[in-house]
Amino acid sequence: MTLSHHARVLTLAAGAAFLALLDVTVVNLAIPALGRAYPATSVTTLSWVITAYATLFAALLAPAGRLADVIGRRTLYRAGVGGFAALSLVCAVSPSVPVLLAARAVQGAFAATMIPASLAILLADSPPERRGNAVALWSAAGAFAAAVGPSVGGVLVSAFGWRSLFVINVPAGLALAAAAGILPQTATARTRLPDALGTVLLACGIGLAALGLSQGSVWGWGDARTIVSLAGGVIGTVAAVQRSRGMPVPAIETGLWKHRTFAVANVASLLYGVSLYAWMLLGVLVVTELWHYSELQAGLAMTPGAIAASVSAVVVGRRATPRTAVAAGGALMAASGLFIAATLPDHGEFLAYWLPLGLLLGAGMGMVTTGTSTAAALSVPVRSFAAGTGLNQTARQVGGALGVATLGTLLRSSSGATGQVATFAHVYVFVSLAALAAGAVGLGLVVRAAPAAAAAEPATAPVSAAPAG
Repeated sequence: MTLSHHARVLTLAAGAAFLALLDVTVVNLAIPALGRAYPATSVTTLSWVITAYATLFAALLAPAGRLADVIGRRTLYRAGVGGFAALSLVCAVSPSVPVLLAARAVQGAFAATMIPASLAILLADSPPERRGNAVALWSAAGAFAAAVGPSVGGVLVSAFGWRSLFVINVPAGLALAAAAGILPQTATARTRLPDALGTVLLACGIGLAALGLSQGSVWGWGDARTIVSLAGGVIGTVAAVQRSRGMPVPAIETGLWKHRTFAVANVASLLYGVSLYAWMLLGVLVVTELWHYSELQAGLAMTPGAIAASVSAVVVGRRATPRTAVAAGGALMAASGLFIAATLPDHGEFLAYWLPLGLLLGAGMGMVTTGTSTAAALSVPVRSFAAGTGLNQTARQVGGALGVATLGTLLRSSSGATGQVATFAHVYVFVSLAALAAGAVGLGLVVRAAPAAAAAEPATAPVSAAPAG
């Protein structure tokens, strides 16, 4: 059966989102394997395999949204997935941890271009009445990718080793780049590239904040290195925001925050990211270090939650308002996490304990993912789809980078004074409170119909369906 043009565009958009977000969590199961391969490297350092990707991903999402308007959505899409595939190969053949960390950072930069380009392509292809459903399906792909990452990672690491986690991206990325020829070339805006200095300030701000949080317990919270890192993180981020307010082509399109619902969605996404990505790594550590599951068993243990997340994202995206989805999903995540914090056993209990809680947790994650994405996409003018998507995903990825860094700090600072169960329980309280905060912020989401003029405004006018750059 031949797919319709819209179905093929949806497949391309969802495929890019899946790849970019899969690599945020798929390497979680590589941490134990990397620890065995490089025994002299600490878990805190190895966690930067996750944080380096998330940091560049977060810092470049916002300017990448503007970049789509400068060079065209299709061109950016192809460059993003092609570069992502190439850097995945570099990660796979990396001879040392420093090379791997550097490659992961650049891979995250290419992943940043894939998110706004893919959603902008999808929304431009969807009539207004179908955009909510399109966002729900795109969000479901991202939710499934983030949740299934540990499962895929466990299977691959167990069967083929940690390098296989990156090898699988190569054929997938090249296939998406080749298939993008069906997309129409779009007219490009007569404007300059996003502000380079603002982009660098944002990347440095996020990276320094993550460094200070992750290394604070190692260096000491009063150590000059910790203080300088945290202060530099705040200064860099604030400077990037302030500079963006006065630039004709800013790194961060701060004007979108004037849309109240969009601003609220960004805050909810930030808090959700803190919880989500720390939670994904935490689950892996519990089942491998506390319950002594193999990587394969750990990956399979994560699968039911991943399925629940994707199903929930689709169903809730079609039937619930963003406000209901985010508030209910955040509450469900918090309730699940606090219950685990109070009852976590020191031995494996999959069927009676991990499975039902994983299904509830996955359902909550799917609800928050689709709720925040839908609210952000539908609360800005059509011409700002790419920039709005990038900025909202930036908020989530900034939260993710900070959440993983904080997790590493909590694990290190608690491990010497308490047992493993108590240490993990403390972290579950942290991620649960972050999820609860995201749900509370979500109560402020109110998506109204766009003004007629804005709704009729072309996203970026197609030039022709013929293949072009």
